[in-house]
Order: sequence, then structure tokens, then C-alpha cells
Amino acid sequence: MLLARVVETSERVAETARRLEKIELLSALLRQLGGGEAETVVAFLCGSTRQERIGVGYAALRAAAVQPADTASLEIRDVDRALESLAAVQGRGSEGRLRDLLRGLLERATGPEQGFLTGLLFGEIRQGALEGIMMDALAAASGAGAAEVRRAVMMAGNIARVARSVLESGPAGLAQYTIQLLRPVQPMLAQTADDVEQALGDLGEAALEFKFDGARVQAHRSGGDVAIFSRALNDVTAAVPEIVEAVRALPGGDLILDGEIISLTPDGRPQPFQVTAKRFGRKLDLERMRAELPLTPFWFDLLYLDGQPLIDETQERRFAALAGLAPPDSLVPHLVTGDAEKGAEFLRLALDCGNEGIMAKAVGAAYAAGARGQSWLKIKKAHTLDLVVLAAEWGNGRRQGWLSNLHLGARDTNKGGFAMLGKTFKGLTDETLAWQTEQFLKLEIGRDDSTVYVEPKLVAEIAFSDIQISHRYPSGLALRFARMKRYRPDKTAEEADTIETVRKLAGV
Repeated sequence: MLLARVVETSERVAETARRLEKIELLSALLRQLGGGEAETVVAFLCGSTRQERIGVGYAALRAAAVQPADTASLEIRDVDRALESLAAVQGRGSEGRLRDLLRGLLERATGPEQGFLTGLLFGEIRQGALEGIMMDALAAASGAGAAEVRRAVMMAGNIARVARSVLESGPAGLAQYTIQLLRPVQPMLAQTADDVEQALGDLGEAALEFKFDGARVQAHRSGGDVAIFSRALNDVTAAVPEIVEAVRALPGGDLILDGEIISLTPDGRPQPFQVTAKRFGRKLDLERMRAELPLTPFWFDLLYLDGQPLIDETQERRFAALAGLAPPDSLVPHLVTGDAEKGAEFLRLALDCGNEGIMAKAVGAAYAAGARGQSWLKIKKAHTLDLVVLAAEWGNGRRQGWLSNLHLGARDTNKGGFAMLGKTFKGLTDETLAWQTEQFLKLEIGRDDSTVYVEPKLVAEIAFSDIQISHRYPSGLALRFARMKRYRPDKTAEEADTIETVRKLAGV
């Protein structure tokens, strides 16, 4: 299949807000795929690649810029092979090889194809064909039941792999996707509640748990073998030997645990996420890091025990089984209540202990692997800052022609000017993108190939989860998971938050 066919479908899916129409467009495309194309195409339409991390930056893309081809000739297999080659580039001279490989790919692509490929490489494909809609499209194209496709994706942790099985073998191709030891399943995710009262109003009596700002892990034990997987389903066993030892020491037989691991201070308080994250660096003196930053597990779910999958059991029964297995000090602090006042007190306790909030879980709910449903709700202390927009980068893919990625700064009252704290393109509606592009071009003071620099006049309210130490920016700090809430036309740049305020929030 030509890449142009996929790009055309992507554009048509982006143009409609109707879910059923999106599903029809995607299923029609899926039925036309040739052998071996399903995994690549489904990954593309979900905004990723089969290779996952390619390692191409904006500088390499700018260096590889070429005029688009006049006619479409790129086959899906050609693109997949090119991405495979890009992902394999490393070592001395890699910049030149990346540029040459990129140029070879882009010079064969038409204008729309270049835009799609650029968006794909930078994670900016947002045509609405996310996994939920794609799973329904796979069901429609293959004749499999939608529920069976969803469960297979949850068990496999990879929608593209499931797509290949079901499109090539039909419904029978899903039989292999059951919960299996040493093969991670997608973790269950949570929606957000504004407060405890809302969460308990939605769930009724619920299990409340501390929400740690650590590293989500899934631990598998099969006989004497133990494997630890990250939230992204990467095998991190070698980086966390003390967690392996803790899992191996548990009573019972085969099991799968869900939990959080975190580095604690000597007095038992949680360290910031970026401290825990140091244990997962590429090059580690593991014994030294283990001594300096030991990790502690806190388990909150049990998905499998002694040959029996537990994901269809209720949360209440799963936690009871977990509590009978794990030492009390390795269990997440836990309270079952329907009383909002008791819940609010539990939240205050969690925050006082240095955590980022609490979880509220429906006690009668099964474990919906990979789903972000209403059975788990997270309640966190809200963080927002009023920051000044310093620059914006031109968007790619669906955002082509709009200024999108915002450079954000806090007032520096000592040095003057603004201290940059990071970038975000999240939370921007089409209406906001159009408005801010018009405003930024009026305020332009300079530009390069990808970025327009503006007078620091526009103030935006930015939500974020945390502040982390960063060597990327002179401020030494960066916002984690920053997201636009709204512009603040009622505020001038002189009223924006200061870097001193940011440092206090970060505790530095």
C-alpha cells in the first residue's frame, strides 16, 4: 500500500468529529492492507511507529529538508525499512547518517506525506485515531468482537501486534493474547477528580490509597525467574535488583504485582520523581546508586497468583489477596470509606507525608488493563503558574501552519527578563492555535527555521504535575507535564509568577 493512502485516510479521519465515521474510514483502509503491513499502518495511525524510538530531533530534520516529490510513490514497506535504518543509527558520524537517511526518505515523499512523517517522528499525529477508535475499527475490519479485541490489546500491551494477528488470522488470531507470566500487560489508568467529595460521589464507598510520585512497575515471578517492567512495558529488571530480591522473597508461587517504586529519604519521606528516575539511567554504577538511592516498593494490586488470573476479580478481593501475601510495610497505605470527611483527612495525611495525592478506586471493579476509566480516580493538589510566552515553534502534521509548541518563562527579578522553564503544546484547541498564531506574528521579534520569538507580553495559566531539576535550561528547573489551561488577558507580564516562586515550589 502507498503511504499516500494512509495519509489521505488520516486527513479524512481528522476532519470528522463523528466516531462512527472515523471507524468506517479506518476499517475500510485496514481491509485493503497487504501481508505484513498491518503492524506498521496501525502504529502510524495511532501516532507512533513500530520501532517506537527513532531518535530524530528537529535539528536533524531541518538539515534534511528537501523539496517534496511531485507524485506519490512511497510504499508502506519502504517507510518501515527507512525507519528501521534510522532507529539503528548510533556512534560516531551518526548525525550525518541520520541526515542522509532522512533526506533519502523525504525526497521521495509528497508535501502531505512529508508533513505526516514529520508529525509521526515528533509524536504530533492527532487525527483522532487513538487506540479506542482503532480497536473498534480492527473489530469491524476483521469480524472479531470489539470486546475481544480490546482485551487482547490490554493483554498484549501493543495494539499494532494485535492488529497483525487479527487482520491476518481473523478472530482466531486473538486466542494467544491472555495474561501470561513474564509478558507485561498494559497498566490500568485513572481519570482525575477535582476533590474527594466528587470522587466518592461518583464511586460511593471506595478504596483510598496514597498516590506516590515514583516509578510505576509491574513485577512478574515465574518459578525462580523475576522480571520487572516499567509503565511503558520496558524490561527494567537489571536496574532494580533490590525490587527483584523483594519479589523473590514473597511467599507463594507465580504472581504478577502492580505497584510503585520510589526512593525515600532516611526519615522515610518520598524523594522527588527525578531522584527516583536516576536509577533508570542508561549508564549506571549500579552498586553505588543502589547504596545512595535505594528503592522501596509499594504494591497496590495483584493480577495473577498461582496459576489464576485475578484481573476479573473485584478490587476488594484482589487487594485482600495481596494483603495476605505482601509484608504490611510494602503495601500502599489504604482506607476503605464512603465518608468524604474521612477521605479529605486521608488526602491531607498523604500530602503531609510528601506524596502527590491519593487514588480512589471502586471496590467492585475489575482490573481494566490499559483503560483510563471511571473506576480509578486520582485526586492531587493542583499546581498552576502564570507564565509568559517567550516563543513558539511551528507545528507539524495536523498543526502545520500554526504556531504550537510554547516556550514558557517566569519573571527573573534579580537578573531581569525571564527564566525559561520548558515548553508545551498540550491543552491547545484549534481555536487557541489560530488565535495565538495571529497574536505571536504581531509580537514577533525574530525567528529561525522552526521558531518565532515574541515580545514577552502574553501571560498563560499553565498547569503542571511537578517541577524537576533540569540542565537543559539556565534556570536549572523545568515543569513536568506542563499543559495550557488558558490565556490570562487580565494580567500583564509584570504580574507573571517569578522564578523565586518556582524555586520555592520546587524546594530548592
